[in-house]
Amino acid sequence: MAYHHGGLAAALVEAGLDATREGGIDALSVREVTRRAGVSPNAAYRHYPNLAALREAVAAAILEQVAASMAAGEASDPAARLRTIGLAYIDFALHEPGWFSVAFFGGRTLGPEDIATTPAFRALAAALGDLVAQGALPADAAPAAAWSCWATVHGFAELCLHGPLAAMSLSEQRRLAASAVDAIIAGIRA
Repeated sequence: MAYHHGGLAAALVEAGLDATREGGIDALSVREVTRRAGVSPNAAYRHYPNLAALREAVAAAILEQVAASMAAGEASDPAARLRTIGLAYIDFALHEPGWFSVAFFGGRTLGPEDIATTPAFRALAAALGDLVAQGALPADAAPAAAWSCWATVHGFAELCLHGPLAAMSLSEQRRLAASAVDAIIAGIRA
């Protein structure tokens, strides 16, 4: 991909997405991104004052991708939609490990407030809100349920990528993911 005119900031993020998809956070450098975009490294600094700012922009774009994958195939039933969202999050991590690492570990340290404003977390909160509206979850339990769900799917994804579940086949990981997601949904509804 070579940048020709206009939209340099977007071209740099796109080049960052390409680089990190292949090589994770270690592949994201101003030099590599500008090489892929076909511009000099100095050109990047007009839009991103440093590597940290570029990393944040790329991480934000990846978080949008996570949310888009979670929205695909949404079910109308709130519990089924919550299940779809959880499994999509894990699938994203398993199929895009470079992006997953950049989104959560490549930029600044994300606090609870930062995570809560991401499109992925908002999708989770909306599904829980629908469970509340359906009467299947008390309203005062929704905030804790959101973090319990997030911890389950994120932790499970990490176990598959970097932990004891990494050696399992994808089909076995997905089978266990479905069990974990079903268990957390049953738990928050109990």
